[in-house]
Amino acid sequence: MTDTAGLELISTAVLLMTAGRRIAYANPAAENLFAQSRRQLVGARLGDVLRDAERLTPALDLALTHRASYTEQEIELHLAGKTNGHARLLVNCTATFLDSPHASDPQLIVEFRPIDQQLKIAREAKIAEQNQANRELVRNLAHEIKNPLGGIRGAAQLLEGELSEPQLVEYTQVIIGEADRLQNLVNKLLTPHKLPRYVRTDIHVLLDRVLQLLKNEFGATHTLEADFDVSLPEPELDGEQITQVLLNIARNACQSTAAVSSPEVTLRTRVARQVVLAKRRYRMALEVAVVDNGPGVPLALRDRIFYPLFTTRTDGTGSGLGLSIAQTFVAQHYGVIEVDSEPGHTEFRVILPFDHPAEPPSHADTKAKP
Repeated sequence: MTDTAGLELISTAVLLMTAGRRIAYANPAAENLFAQSRRQLVGARLGDVLRDAERLTPALDLALTHRASYTEQEIELHLAGKTNGHARLLVNCTATFLDSPHASDPQLIVEFRPIDQQLKIAREAKIAEQNQANRELVRNLAHEIKNPLGGIRGAAQLLEGELSEPQLVEYTQVIIGEADRLQNLVNKLLTPHKLPRYVRTDIHVLLDRVLQLLKNEFGATHTLEADFDVSLPEPELDGEQITQVLLNIARNACQSTAAVSSPEVTLRTRVARQVVLAKRRYRMALEVAVVDNGPGVPLALRDRIFYPLFTTRTDGTGSGLGLSIAQTFVAQHYGVIEVDSEPGHTEFRVILPFDHPAEPPSHADTKAKP
């Protein structure tokens, strides 16, 4: 029997496996990573825990054959039996042959080191920098467009008053209408820079309002559901801005599922534990998820969907501002928007601190390590 006492205290997930791919031992970190108790894990095959366990086969085979250690870098795995965003694992995995005279058959130590958090922080910093540059560019363009628009609209109104033929007035109405549409677009581009006003708010009151607006617009074609944890404490936030965030994301979800035979969109609230937001670690944070059963967001587009004026809609109705404005508002609240997507299941998660971080952090909060 292998001595596993030393594995109990380490922070990385460790499985002790037989040559037949059955789990003989799991340390506490593995229980946490795979969301199963040791009793559930021991005796199970790796394929019972990970639905794409075959991705680890090369490293396991090489470790057994050559009695050595092999590592797979940045491998994406998914927990068996789970379909939500938390089922995804991004890890470095090392398989090491265990040469133990007490073992009844060849054994392997398989170590999983999650790298989601490091990559997430780096990715968020890169996206924030890119979006800031994009916003400044768009903002400058908006200012340049705003003044001429007023002149164009005013000239069209003056011209309309001088026209005697009704059919010509239709042309000036088109000019005025398009000028108003562009003015509205410019205002939306400039609005997100308004600073939030933080107030203790019942998030479910905001979500009920969002659901009602969605039902008015999509209720005839979509199934719209609420999955709320009503025990959540009230977060400190700007209700108007966060309502706009959730409405923008949820409306996108409804629009993206329009071609699905039975479109469904769910708004869900939960507690997110041990998260890093704006380089600060929180023991607990608010998580609001918008889940839909649409075709999904391609991996290549997941960063770009937050860029100003970027849209995947081809019918000309999308402004490309909804998610950009949402991300700006969430960033002003020191939060993040996470996206997990595959065909049939897309999940946008808005994660916000319960308390405004400009205040001194509580004893449970600590600075995230770089």
